[in-house]
Amino acid sequence: MTGRPRMRSTLLPMITKRPVRATARSAAALVACASLAVGCGVIPGTTGGSGDDTITVMTWAPDGTKATNKPGMPAFAQAYARWINAHGGIKGRKLKVLTCNDHNDSVAAAKCADRAVEENVVAVVGSYSQYGDTFLPSLEGAGIPYIGGYGVTNAEFTSPLSYPVNGGQPTLLAGLGKELARDCGPVALVRPDTIAGDELPPLLNSGLRAGGHSTSDDQLADEDATSYDSQSERALNYSTADFSDKGCVVPALGDRTSTFMDSFRRARDEYPGVRTATVLGSVDQTVINATGGATVYDGSYITGWYPVASDPRWDGMKKVISEQAFGDNRIDAADAGVQTTWIAYTVFKRVVESLGDGDVTADSVRGALNGGLKVSTGGLTPTLQWKFQDVLAAVGFPRLVNRAVTLQVVREGRLVAARKSFIDVTKTLQSADVN
Repeated sequence: MTGRPRMRSTLLPMITKRPVRATARSAAALVACASLAVGCGVIPGTTGGSGDDTITVMTWAPDGTKATNKPGMPAFAQAYARWINAHGGIKGRKLKVLTCNDHNDSVAAAKCADRAVEENVVAVVGSYSQYGDTFLPSLEGAGIPYIGGYGVTNAEFTSPLSYPVNGGQPTLLAGLGKELARDCGPVALVRPDTIAGDELPPLLNSGLRAGGHSTSDDQLADEDATSYDSQSERALNYSTADFSDKGCVVPALGDRTSTFMDSFRRARDEYPGVRTATVLGSVDQTVINATGGATVYDGSYITGWYPVASDPRWDGMKKVISEQAFGDNRIDAADAGVQTTWIAYTVFKRVVESLGDGDVTADSVRGALNGGLKVSTGGLTPTLQWKFQDVLAAVGFPRLVNRAVTLQVVREGRLVAARKSFIDVTKTLQSADVN
């Protein structure tokens, strides 16, 4: 470690432990909620407080910040609402989507949650925020379910009112490590010198160990550097030390991964060949398109939550974009945030349909999700079903129900599937030292 003060990362999905005090407040709120005959969230007989047959939900994400921005998520949510309403609504009910900008700021995130409570939304759907510890207690206190967050914080995998549709950073790194164990010699992990970065090596190493590989060399870097020349050379020195086995370099620097790859590209010509690999969120098709992927990322392994953007299973989402958001450059079908929002709204639509002619309230939506409802996403994920304690509760992820990842590889500047099927990382995560 460098000894400098720890800063919260704004670049990588964060896996931070939830404060005990916040957890206690959440538990108390849920007990109080359960004791009310009418439930929490909205008055029974209404749908999102609108007083008519309109269902009101909210989607939030950061936009216009110096760090991570996900404008496509709320933009797609509103396009989805237009599409649903143009096709008769959900069981005849219109869908209204409120949006909020969390500005990558804890205070703004809390304000988004407070607005959701004030507007009596029945759910927060398909959203991104790094401040789960800030906004989830407010949602829990009002009984509002959080469906399909991006998997940015550990709180999303612990809150009983969170219903994640992907496995977040834990599954991506465990799956990547498991795959690299088959093909790599020495593995160098280049990651931020932050609290969030500290969580990455155990997850990657759990996958490497599952494949009978030694642990990675943990190399720290400034998350806001403008170049990574020294880090590139250090990673290359380590990964090429064994001439009998081709090494691998794994940059996991969030939005700065492209900066690292630019430095790495200049340095690698002086060394034996190595393979690069990373995770969704550090690199996706939009990043590859912007940085000349055929030369910089070609041959890189990337683990993701979903099939590649060219897969026909995304045709339904692309139809929504074509019909209701054609020309909206905020929305990219290859963006993982947009994809997550589509899946989250697929879940929400199925929940509302399961309620039949009954009231659509935060209470009834939560009850359907807690009642064992199974949701098919057309093969984009395994069938989803949420239990209060799932199989990864022992390692701190009781709500992590989707433990499957996809393996992709960059070929001629395009992300393509490296394996046809999902990779299940349940057993890998069960052995991870993340506590």
